[in-house]
Amino acid sequence: MPETSSPVQPITRRGFGVLVGAASSGVAMAAGAASASAATRTLSHGPSVTSAPFGSTDEGPVQAWTLANAHGVRVRILTYGGIIQSVEIPDRRGRFANVALGFDNLDDYVAKSPYFGCITGRYANRIAKGTFTLDGHTYHLPINNDPNSLHGGTRGFDKHNWATTPFRHGSSVGLVMRFTSPDGDMGYPGRMHAQVTYTLTSGNALRMDYRATTNKPTIVNLTNHNYWNLKEEGSGTIDNHKLFLNASRYTPVDPTLIPTGAIDTVAGTPMDFRRPTAIGARNRESFEQLVIGRGYDHNWVLDRHGHGLELAARVVEHQTGRVLSVLTTEPGIQFYAGNFLDGTLVGTSGRMYRQGDGFALETQHFPDSPNHPNFPSTVLRPGHVYRTTSVYQFGVEH
Repeated sequence: MPETSSPVQPITRRGFGVLVGAASSGVAMAAGAASASAATRTLSHGPSVTSAPFGSTDEGPVQAWTLANAHGVRVRILTYGGIIQSVEIPDRRGRFANVALGFDNLDDYVAKSPYFGCITGRYANRIAKGTFTLDGHTYHLPINNDPNSLHGGTRGFDKHNWATTPFRHGSSVGLVMRFTSPDGDMGYPGRMHAQVTYTLTSGNALRMDYRATTNKPTIVNLTNHNYWNLKEEGSGTIDNHKLFLNASRYTPVDPTLIPTGAIDTVAGTPMDFRRPTAIGARNRESFEQLVIGRGYDHNWVLDRHGHGLELAARVVEHQTGRVLSVLTTEPGIQFYAGNFLDGTLVGTSGRMYRQGDGFALETQHFPDSPNHPNFPSTVLRPGHVYRTTSVYQFGVEH
């Protein structure tokens, strides 16, 4: 795919000190709970990047980085798993709230997280029975979603510390995050160098540019697995959020949530979101695919017209007026309605997450593509560069 990322200007140690400001301010923003003040936020005079410690793993210290733009939007990202811990955006009255599900401590991310906000790889989503064949060689991956392999295996990209460099480019700020996966990691062939660039723009968009190279033929499918609730994290169900998906087809799944290989029309089914529809309007219908997934947990085939960024999804929460638009270069998007949240997880607000309290929109290649020749290829070979871009654009309706 064509490279669409803008050049970035790394922050030097000297420049970083000026940008960050008082260290105590950065610690307060990163270490506190992720919920924002309900009052209208006093806007800053420019973008900023701050950091603070967030515990440690067997790979070393973890940092929490906070990106802020001049409009008061803040995104907090952990070096562990590239996790988006919080996203604070305004409603139609200018009142800020965190709309990303997550935890206020590292231990819960390590021990309990259902992939909240993380980078998933090497292969996002499922691979049937943890097995695929490439160039005549059969590879076996860990089974961590019986009987399949999910999101890269038992220790995918979401469970490692990423080397991180902050940058400022004009009125945008961001992080360049890098991780090297050795040959044979989780059963995948090839030494892979992965890079994810998060950019918070002055236009209230969070851009994600993915890049990867390998020294042996392998497969790759990277995405971010953030859970959203546009009313506010911990505020309850997302059933009344209205969803538009720019897709007239989807990939139905078998009882283990593996695509059957068919690409079916959404017409006449609860899978049709070509007109904005409340997420909860049909989520509990007896349609076979919804029964299998306990609701929506499927890949939609996007109606694309080229290779650049195109609108994939749009979600509106009418009570607050918050709007999330998703643009991507990817061919598919996984819409997951939080069907397996069960009240056992307590989020940054101190409230329990129950079924349907958050949704995910994961831009991606299709699940189990290596085992379906009719799906777009996810093979990456030496000398080639894997590049994809997705943008999560925040706004309000009045």
